[in-house]
Order: sequence, then C-alpha cells, then structure tokens
Amino acid sequence: MVARVAGVFDEKLSEAIANSKILVVGAGGIGCEILKNLVLTGFPYIEIIDLDTIDVSNLNRQFLFHKEHVGKSKAQVAKDSALSFNPNVNIIAHHDSVISNDYGVSYFKQFNIVMNALDNRVARNHVNRMCLAANIPLIETGTAGYAGQVELIKKGLTQCYECQPKAPQKSYPGCTIRNTPSEPIHCIVWAKHLFNQLFGEEDPDQDVSPDTADPEAAGEAGASALTSEGTEAGNVERKSTRAWASDTNYDPEKLFSKLFGDDIRYLLSMENLWKKRRPPTPLTWDNLPGKDSPTAQHTGLPDQRVWSVHECAQVFAESCKALQADLKSRPDGDHLVWDKDEKSAMDFVTACANIRAHIFNIPLNSRFEIKSMAGNIIPAIATANAIVAGLAVLRAQNLLKGEIENCTSVYLRPKVNHRGQLFVPEKTLTAPNPKCYVCAPKPEVALACNLKQLTLKDLNTAFKDGLNMQAPDATVEGKGLVVLSSEPGETDHNNEKTLEEIGLNDGCALLVDDFLQNYEVRVRLQQEDEEKSWRLVTDNDSPMLGPKEEKTANGSNGKENDEPKPGPSRPKDDSDSDMEIIDEDDNGEPAPKPPKRRKVEMSTEVVELC
Repeated sequence: MVARVAGVFDEKLSEAIANSKILVVGAGGIGCEILKNLVLTGFPYIEIIDLDTIDVSNLNRQFLFHKEHVGKSKAQVAKDSALSFNPNVNIIAHHDSVISNDYGVSYFKQFNIVMNALDNRVARNHVNRMCLAANIPLIETGTAGYAGQVELIKKGLTQCYECQPKAPQKSYPGCTIRNTPSEPIHCIVWAKHLFNQLFGEEDPDQDVSPDTADPEAAGEAGASALTSEGTEAGNVERKSTRAWASDTNYDPEKLFSKLFGDDIRYLLSMENLWKKRRPPTPLTWDNLPGKDSPTAQHTGLPDQRVWSVHECAQVFAESCKALQADLKSRPDGDHLVWDKDEKSAMDFVTACANIRAHIFNIPLNSRFEIKSMAGNIIPAIATANAIVAGLAVLRAQNLLKGEIENCTSVYLRPKVNHRGQLFVPEKTLTAPNPKCYVCAPKPEVALACNLKQLTLKDLNTAFKDGLNMQAPDATVEGKGLVVLSSEPGETDHNNEKTLEEIGLNDGCALLVDDFLQNYEVRVRLQQEDEEKSWRLVTDNDSPMLGPKEEKTANGSNGKENDEPKPGPSRPKDDSDSDMEIIDEDDNGEPAPKPPKRRKVEMSTEVVELC
C-alpha cells in the first residue's frame, strides 16, 4: 500500500501510520470512502461501527455494497469489501450502535483518531462527548449535495460539535396540517400522521381529524360536534382512528369517504377558515378526476410521473390492503414503522398526500418528489462524499505528523467562489466556545420552566432531549440530595411529582452527570410562570431550542384542548443523507460569526400547536 511505497511518505509519517489505530463511525456514503482510503493508504488497524443494514437506495453511492448485499450489515460488508483491496489490514466490524454501553471512554482511548461519518445528531453528539472525555482527536465530516465539510475536534484546542446552537427546525402549526394546508409538505406530514394512526404507533398528538380548537375556526362547528356526539350521560365517546378503521376491515372506500369526503365537508362548516382562503373540494369515491382519462405519456422513470387523482385512489386501496395484511401478521399490540423504502408505506403516503393536495388546490407531486420530502432526503453525491473522505484522511495524516495547526476546517463548495476556490479552508483552528455547556472547563446551563408544573419525569426528558444525555443522574448542589437516578426504581416513585413538590426552587443548582458519556454539567433552575414546558438557556447566545422549537411529526402537537407535552420530541431519524455542516457568507467565505458549524437541519417535519 501507499505507506509502504518508498518516497511517498517520509519515514516519520510511515512509522506513525504503521503504529496507528483508527475508529470509523458510520459505513454509509462517506464512511465507505474513508474506509477505502484508509486501507489503500496502509493504515494497519481499523475498527468500524454501524448499526444500519444495506438498502437498495444505498447502491448508487456506497460503492462497497452491491445488489447481493441488500439486507446485510453495512459494517460487515464494508469490511469484507475493503479487505479485497488490502488483505493485510486488520479490520474489526461492529454491527451495533455507537451509543451502546459497550463503547465507553476506555474503548475510545485505545484509538489514535476517531473519524465520524454519521447521519444523525444524536450519535454525533455522543461521539463528540466520548472523544472529549477520552481526549482523542475527532475528525467530523458531512456532505449535502455538492457541498461538504471536514473539521477537527480536539479538546481544549478547537470548538466541539456542540459549541454552537444548531439551526432551528422548520415548523408547521398543527391546525395548518389538519385544517388549512397550503403547501405539498403540509399534505405529506398529514399523510405520515395518518399512516401512524392507522398502522403505526398511535399518538393522539398526530390526530388527522379536523381541529375544532383552531383559533380561526367558527366556534359553532366545534360546539355542534360535541353536542351531536354526546351520550345520554353527557359524555363524549370517541373511537380511535385505528379502531374505527379496524371495524370497517380497513375498507378502502369507507376510509376514503371519511378522510377525503366527510372530514372535508366538516371543515367547510368552519366558515371562518374560508373567508380569505379558497375552500377545499370534497371528493367521492365513484367520481374521481382522471377516472376516464387515458394514462399520460411519460418518458422518464415511473416514480417521476405524477399520478392522477383516480390513480392515487387505486394506489391508496392497494396499499391499505397490503399494510393491513402486514399489521395482522404481527403479534397483538405490535405496529408498523413508516419507512420511505418500504413500497406499500411509501405508496400510501404518496397517494394520501396527493389526494389531499388536490382537495386543497395544491400542486400534486411525483412519488419520487414526495419520497424526497417525506424522507427528508438531500441528494447524496458520490463525488462529494469521495472528496470529503479524501480530505478527512489527509487531516488524519497531519494529525499523525503532529501538524495539528494544519488541520483547519475545510469547506467544499458547490461552485467555485470569487477567488477561484472550490475548497475553502479556514485560516486558523476555531477556538472552543468558553461558555459551551459541553466542553467548557465548568459547563453550565439554565433550565427555564414552571417549577409548579414540570414533573421529575419531564425533567429527565429535558436532560435527555435537551442536553443529549443517555443516562442522567442529578443531585442538588451543596446538599448531595439525589433528585434523579439512572438506576431503575431509585427515584421512579417521584416521577409524577412537580419539582416544587420535591423541594426544588428558583435558582436551585443541580449537578447532572451521565456516567456513560463521562459528562457533567451544572443546571440552574429558572422559574418562569408562563413557561408551559421547558427551555434551555445559555449565557453565550439566545435561548436554546426547547420543546416549542423541536416538536417533530413523529411525536408532537395537534392535541385538542390540551397543552403541549413538556420537552421536545426527538426525530426518529435525521436524514437519509450525510449531514451538511456549512454556513457561508455572500462572498463565499465561511461566515466568521456565528461560527461555521451551524448545521442545516434535515430531520423530520416539525409541527407546533397554534
């Protein structure tokens, strides 16, 4: 390999490579390229971790995988393929999550360099903290389309992955999703909610029925609904969407009539909604647009043709039957999980989204376009992955030579800038944020909440979702009183008690640590009467994202006549592609303030209460 060819590397670097141990986290688009570069360079010992399995959609850019590998472990197949290039390399593959307890600080300490090729924020945060705790340099990589970035994270020398707040996610009011969609994405979110209501994990916050609590809606509509549904005892009996669908044996025509006919007519009764909007048009199963029209000629790929409303209805019927059969084949209480690469699930969402779009006079989209939006896919370009992976391995060589000052961040631009640069390097290493709540010498953050309402269970959620902890423990500073324990059963009896009831007050400081991450932070409780859930506040910037900014379509709002649940829902998956970590100014140079590591969010759709 290259390291063994005389004259290519100097003796010092060749020796450093020969004695090095490298950990690669992620075996996707960038991970495959990094692994290939490492084995061809001559790195003798490599471990690779990836929990994912190979999907057909990976084959266009993850060249270590072929058709016969679909369904197999990415880590194991990547190892086998890479060994064909250089059988002398010792590669250990782990088909596992890097967040597992098996990969603690002592595990990370055995490596000279860790190289991240991940596609989700949770794992990135975890690896960032483990490398800080182990004091091991981390090379972070990411691409989005033709853009990309490589940067070094080294404790005490550079900013860490969490030094700067992440960009807020795009959000959509729940009443917009349920009552007044105006964009294709609104219909797609609604369709994914419907999938969960019928076949997935039921969540009342993902109700797809008209929202009678919409502040724009006429009050009479909601009142009449309650009156008509009242029983003799004065109660309102409500049946879940899945229970109703099950009673109909998932009859496509009955489902269609309810979702795209009756519910739409009910929306029309909310007259205030349509004073300044074009009202929707209910549909009937027997009289759909495009029923008697010939199929439009299309020369492209089948998925790129836009279906007629009649075709969408037929696909809706077929996918309902297929998903019902899949659900019935599972044990009682089990459910389906929406997957963009599962044909029936994707067909269902495409058909439902387009039918709803037609009803609300929104342009229809092809299955290909809806898949991109529903799966939050930014096209992954093989050449961008290859370039970024090459830069990452060059940075690894600089580290082994002891030239850390040459390991500045590098940005891959989609177009050449005004200076003729396609690769835009930083001039110097970016210093750590002295007030970072992760890598500062004494990390500290404030938690704004209503102590009279926030429960201990909600506090645990805030630590996990807000501070990205895995197993938080909390004690009262100066008293040693254990408030929250990660050991099962120790503090569970207080879960439903409010923070005020367990003796915590405004200004109280908690020492919160996560033994899995070897991470500790001081959390100051900040009483805010108007805060309905919780919000993290740091000294260095505006308040960090709280539950109102980070509710996702996989577990957020829309709940009628109720307050939002404390804490944000975590996206089930951030993206199918590798994540962009780029922020450049108008001149094409990396923006100096705020620092360049602002990430472009690629997580699932976000929904908020009106």
